[in-house]
Amino acid sequence: MTALGYALFDTAIGHCGIAWGEHGVTGVRLPDGAPATTRAHLRADFPGAVESAPPDEIQAAIDEITALLRGERRDLLGIVLDYQGVPEFNRRVYEIARNIPPGRTLTYGDIAHRLGMPGSAQAVGQALGHNPFPIVVPCHRVLAAGRRMGGFSARGGVETKRQMLIIEGADVQPTLF
Repeated sequence: MTALGYALFDTAIGHCGIAWGEHGVTGVRLPDGAPATTRAHLRADFPGAVESAPPDEIQAAIDEITALLRGERRDLLGIVLDYQGVPEFNRRVYEIARNIPPGRTLTYGDIAHRLGMPGSAQAVGQALGHNPFPIVVPCHRVLAAGRRMGGFSARGGVETKRQMLIIEGADVQPTLF
């Protein structure tokens, strides 16, 4: 995946990052604890990309992401994603996840059924674990069986997932062990 540029931006959950190329957003990064760490991960994920002021369409995406993380109802469906290099199965999973409204959730099994592939919940989870566009592809809105939080690969793990769902107004139950 090639990217022309990247930028960091502040949100209610910390400094996020975004990378872009000629065909749209190539990646989004949740906070890594410190802006320097987020920046280092973006450089590693998108070699050759240069930190720069985002073009208008990327700034609009940043504004939408920031508003969502402030608790405003935004669906982020207008953000153009560059799926170059993303496997077809993952794309299909991401498109279903993108259509989960803020404040709502599905389970991995629900997505598997919508794909017409019951029994593939684990594969759905693996695809979401490789999501290069967190927040825009809202993998935090996908729960494990029984509406348990399940895993979350971002810094802070399940607590970050829970925090994002609470910001969006989702009915979040405590994790059951």
